[in-house]
Amino acid sequence: MSTLLADLHQMWRIRLLEEKVRELRASNDIVGSVHLSIGQEAGPVGACSVLGDDDALFATYRGHNWAVARGVPVEGILAELLGRATGVNGGRGGSAYFSDFAHGFHGENSIVGAGAPLAVGAALAGKYDGTNRIALTVFGDGAMNQGAVHESMNFAAALDLPVIFICENNSWSELTPIDEMVRNPILAERARAYGILGERIDGNDPAVVRERVGDAIEAAREGGGPALLELMTQRLVGHYIGDPEQYRRPGELEAAAEVEPIAAATRELKKQGVSSSEIDDAESKARDEIEKAAEAALKAPLADPATVKEHLYA
Repeated sequence: MSTLLADLHQMWRIRLLEEKVRELRASNDIVGSVHLSIGQEAGPVGACSVLGDDDALFATYRGHNWAVARGVPVEGILAELLGRATGVNGGRGGSAYFSDFAHGFHGENSIVGAGAPLAVGAALAGKYDGTNRIALTVFGDGAMNQGAVHESMNFAAALDLPVIFICENNSWSELTPIDEMVRNPILAERARAYGILGERIDGNDPAVVRERVGDAIEAAREGGGPALLELMTQRLVGHYIGDPEQYRRPGELEAAAEVEPIAAATRELKKQGVSSSEIDDAESKARDEIEKAAEAALKAPLADPATVKEHLYA
């Protein structure tokens, strides 16, 4: 009960940060393309809770949720998206490219599937630097058709590298349903070709994600090699902010709203007898944190263009 309540609080932190980002994009305080993860909060909350300090996480351009779950400060994330000097990368990374190595968040990537080979490199390096780190890479269902993802899984399998490949299957590859793009829609079954564990799980339940990712991590640390976990979830918003979503199927969003992780966790807590005040407190504390973080980020100085050449290799 206490774990689920803590998970609910974490999921509200992610949800409310994303809603604040949407608000700031609408007011043009944030500029550029932004991809939100509303409805996909359970996966990162469950998975990141079993990662160690030395482990490396690689997200997609829809990665604000994974950064929050990994412990990256929300004020630093908002400041980064706002182009502020106090952002986690000094306002240089923006919505789709920020990273925070201090918290094991090795960054987003807007090249579809490109986090997979980076994770393989991090895991391989861990064999030589003594950290024996786990590398966890996240990508969407559409990225499962990218050559780099297949090459990464094959390489990791051949060398028994501790890489956890997580496919967030929200059923939409940008604007195209995944079931119209593949013959076998159970993407986790592709793991058979590489001789590694492949499993489809409920990506809306943080406890299930925690257990299955934890098992995969334990096996990988003991030399069992990589695993592919397909997290079934949904995005309750468009592919990007401004997406008219004309491709949505009738009744899809209504059905998704019934099973999305915050609604599901709230129902379960009530079923377990948790008081409404405790459940509401999980949201109100998160809302207060995000509001204060946004206020501070908006007051921070803009990134100085004179520093644009810093952190570059000659």
